[in-house]
Amino acid sequence: MDIILKYFPELAEVQRNRFAQLQDLYSYWNDRINVISRKDIGNLYTHHVLHSLAIAKVISFKEESKILDVGTGGGFPGIPLAIMFPEVHFHLVDSIGKKIKVVEAVATHLGLSNVTYEQTRAEQIKDKYDFVISRAVTLLPEFVPWVQGKISKQKRHGVKNGIFYLKGGDLTEEIFLYRNIATVFEISDFFSEEFFETKKIVYMPLI
Repeated sequence: MDIILKYFPELAEVQRNRFAQLQDLYSYWNDRINVISRKDIGNLYTHHVLHSLAIAKVISFKEESKILDVGTGGGFPGIPLAIMFPEVHFHLVDSIGKKIKVVEAVATHLGLSNVTYEQTRAEQIKDKYDFVISRAVTLLPEFVPWVQGKISKQKRHGVKNGIFYLKGGDLTEEIFLYRNIATVFEISDFFSEEFFETKKIVYMPLI
């Protein structure tokens, strides 16, 4: 996990310990329930943990904020961000029960009291959140309607509440509908590894 400390050297001891446990935890569960490509598990810290933490380079979630992670899979980006922001509440949802089982096991083992999880679809969520986060679950024009009504109007941050979406490649067509409101951050501006050359964060206010 040296790569995490390279970009986040200020981590507290409890955060370092939690991040350090992720490789063994995900290796164990991935052998039983495939949530990460078998050939990619060795790149866990770069391709999954650090990728998730890119969001922490563009926003620092304030205490008591509520964040919804849609299509979390095995817990990305929600679990790494929950470790990074222990005073923020993260609700991780996925429609596939076995993936939520992994999220539950990891969150419980790490003692992440700021994480809740649920097998459900985004459209069925009734609560309101400061932000929705997600990692490339579908095209943005399909994703936005799923979460349109889930954003709280109570503003806690310096930016409007909305979506932080991790995506790769050329997004010109995908964000065309939102070109006047969306902001695209190049993750390569924060992390120098080759993996991040085409990776982006799309921020879109929804209030």
